[in-house]
This record gives sequence, C-alpha cells and structure tokens, in this order.
Amino acid sequence: MKFIDEATIEVIAGKGGNGSASFRREKFVPKGGPDGGDGGRGGSIWAVTDRNINTLVEYRYTRHFRAQNGENGRGSDCYGKGGEDLFLRLPVGTVIRDEDTGEVLADLASDGQQALIARGGKGGLGNLHFKSSTNRAPRQFTYGEAGEERRLLLELKVLADVGLLGLPNAGKSTLIRAISAARPKVADYPFTTLHPNLGVVRVDVNRSFVVADIPGLIEGAAEGAGLGHQFLRHLARTRLLLHIVDLAPFDPEADPVRDARAIVEELRKYDPELHAKPRWLVLNKLDLIPEDERQSRIEAFLQAYGWQGPVFAVSAIGGEGCQPLVYAVMEHIEQARAAEAGEEPGE
Repeated sequence: MKFIDEATIEVIAGKGGNGSASFRREKFVPKGGPDGGDGGRGGSIWAVTDRNINTLVEYRYTRHFRAQNGENGRGSDCYGKGGEDLFLRLPVGTVIRDEDTGEVLADLASDGQQALIARGGKGGLGNLHFKSSTNRAPRQFTYGEAGEERRLLLELKVLADVGLLGLPNAGKSTLIRAISAARPKVADYPFTTLHPNLGVVRVDVNRSFVVADIPGLIEGAAEGAGLGHQFLRHLARTRLLLHIVDLAPFDPEADPVRDARAIVEELRKYDPELHAKPRWLVLNKLDLIPEDERQSRIEAFLQAYGWQGPVFAVSAIGGEGCQPLVYAVMEHIEQARAAEAGEEPGE
C-alpha cells in the first residue's frame, strides 16, 4: 500500500437537541405545571490511535465526518437522547492541526491514545428549568447549541528508532533490505524511494528496533527542493540518525565530503533539534573499492570531513560490516529507551 502521510478533513460535531416547552396534562391534575425535558447533547468527535493502521489513505477519499445530533426534549420530563460520539481511527504518530489557526490539537504518540477534536453542542433547557414562584407556567425553553466545526490537517510522522539519512542513491534502501525484512524499491537512479519505508530489525528474542528509510535529500531540501522536504518531519521522533555516505560514487565529479556536509546543512536549516540528534556515519559501497585501497579511502574521507563520532564502513549490497552496525545500534537504542523510562540498561 502506498504510504500516505498527510490528509485534510472536515469534522462537524453533533448539534444539541432543543429543550421542550410542555405542560403536564392529566385527568384530575388541573394544574400539572411545566414538564418539558432538556435536549440531548450532540455527539463529539474523537481521534484514537490504532497500531494496526499505518497510513492515512482512507482520509484521502473520505474527507467529511459528522457526529450524531442530540434528540429534542419531550414532555413528561423526558430528556432527549445524546448523540453518539464518533471515533476516527488513526495511525500512531499522527499530529492533528487546526488548518485555519495552525494550532496543534493533538500529538498522538502511543497506541490507544484518545484526543477530543470536536466537542458536541450542549442540549437546550426545557421549560421545567424556568419554573419559579412568580412564573408558574413558563413557556421559555432554549435551543441546543451547535457542535464544533473544524478543518483539520492530519500529519503522520513515522515512528522509528533509527532514521537513514543521505543523498539519493547513497544506498539507504539497499541497507534496509540487508538488515531487515523490508523490501523497498532499489534501482540505480536517484529518488528510487518515493515514500518512507519501515523495517523491523530483529537482533535477538525481544530485542529489535524500527528503522525508517527516508527518501533522499538534495541541497535545498529544507526550502522545498527535491523530495526530501516532504519527509524530513519523519526523522523528528527517531533516537538515532545513520548518515549514509556513498564512498564510491559513479560520477567522477562527485565529492563525498561536500555531499555529506550538504546533508548536515539541510538538517540544521530545517530543525536545530533534529540537527542535534545523535548521528553516526555509515560509509557505504565498500564492494566498489579495491580491498587494498579501502582503509586509505576511509581515512582520507574522515580527515577531510573532520568527523570525530562513531563510523562504520559497510557494503550494504553484500552485507559486509552490517552485523557490527546492527549490534551497536541495538545497544544505543536500548540505552536510550532505558534513559527515557528512568531505568538502568538491561532492567
């Protein structure tokens, strides 16, 4: 299924029912008095996350959602029935914004989380409420209130522990195929990946992490160039970024150091917090470099780039060097999870 990560919908909560102006009329009860009941409240609209849903595709085709209205009040002190609430099932990681104001109404980051996105209108009051010592036969009642109406922007952020970052054709899709069961499209031309792919990397029993293959970035992506500007948001929730660098580009004029710096600059422009996330270098395509030249090529790159952090050299297509990378990532993720939970690693 195609990955759909944005949708615009309109939600209309239910209108409250009107109150009733009624009087008790029974044989032998000449002055029964007012007995008009209140109207029922209108149904509200809630967003609720479901881990079994992973796209917003159904909200591309169904855009209008209306909750049930409340029933009107009736005589004999009968209150109107409230309208049923409407629940919109959304994937985990959905951010809901008011399209008119830009306000974030909900950031749904966990399974089963609920958020009220449109409140139903209150029911009107029946004439029973207006009875007093000076007004024994009130004919007043109130109408039900309208429910909230909003245009909402749904934005899905991929929930992944690790994000693969790099220029088009750096080998991100090949790497995710090598370390997980995901099978993204792989080809020898730029922008093969048109939407994010998720893969679960299983290291051992009950030890796994989720990796996201993000479409390739180019210089200017933060301003909207290429495809990457649509998907940088998906890196926001990751705990670790793997910066994939093509160490053996086919283009003789390509400069891996320059390209690596361009990607980091796009991160900085887009979001300083994203730029500050832990980031490791993964030097890819060792299989295209003669064995006796690999170490010198790696050292030359690191010296020119000025990199002091963790670095791994791999051949994603052949799997060389992938296992040490996976185990190191798993250890880092476990430490990050334990720190977020206030635990010691391994507890």
